[in-house]
Amino acid sequence: MKSVEIAQKISPKQILVVDDEPEVANAIRMVLDGGVYKIETAKDGEEGRAKFEPGKYDLVITDFKMPNMDGLELAAAIKERSPDQTILMITAYVEAVKEDAKGLSKIDFLIEKPFSLQRLQEVLTKVFSTA
Repeated sequence: MKSVEIAQKISPKQILVVDDEPEVANAIRMVLDGGVYKIETAKDGEEGRAKFEPGKYDLVITDFKMPNMDGLELAAAIKERSPDQTILMITAYVEAVKEDAKGLSKIDFLIEKPFSLQRLQEVLTKVFSTA
């Protein structure tokens, strides 16, 4: 069987992207969409929490600073419902996230904004090689 045929039989990884900046969420969607990943977006932590269902997503990518519910609060709410859910936080406030040890324990990967496509791909490779 050819590798293309094998790839077509593997279902795409489901990713929820939560970011209050539509251009960031759309950029991540454009980079990742296209067969290997199926992307759904949410405009803030509240909407992300509402869309989240245990077992539905292979990965949740969230921003830290958002109105209504920040990324650490979202991560805590998700981990409460689904302790094994993988969460990647992308933020310009890495130091603030690292200062919150309890919150930091709820995320699995942390990337600093601005980030490169290469860095995002490196983390996705780690996420999905252990999944």
